[in-house]
Amino acid sequence: MKKSILLAVDGSSGGGKALRHILDTIDANTVRIVLAYVIECSPYSFNTLEENAERHNRRESEISRAEAGVVAPAKAELEAKGFTVSEVVRHGPPAETLINLAHEYRVAEITIGRRGQSGIKSLLFGSVAGTLMQTYDIPVTVVP
Repeated sequence: MKKSILLAVDGSSGGGKALRHILDTIDANTVRIVLAYVIECSPYSFNTLEENAERHNRRESEISRAEAGVVAPAKAELEAKGFTVSEVVRHGPPAETLINLAHEYRVAEITIGRRGQSGIKSLLFGSVAGTLMQTYDIPVTVVP
């Protein structure tokens, strides 16, 4: 049975490097890829009915753009190398959402690119990769 790796992509150069890492170092015959894109959003907002309707339309549009602009090209590259790929796009806090996806898909590890946030932003808010490494109980590969 193939092990599963959750590959987090976000359209950044770090996400591209994580994809390259998988393509260059992993044998497609032994691994199944769960390709994940998380659209960052906060669950802490209070909206009117009209704002909720607009927000729903905006979310659907964001998902379509993520699938077409980032996920589909990455999936095509992976499949061209022989990987079996599942794709998922979700809204939510990135680290928490990736952990939930890792549990849902029962992956053996997570691969993510480092985005290189500024020192102050990273100190105040932390990084997704850092949060995953500190809070998740399976291997996390962070590609610099």
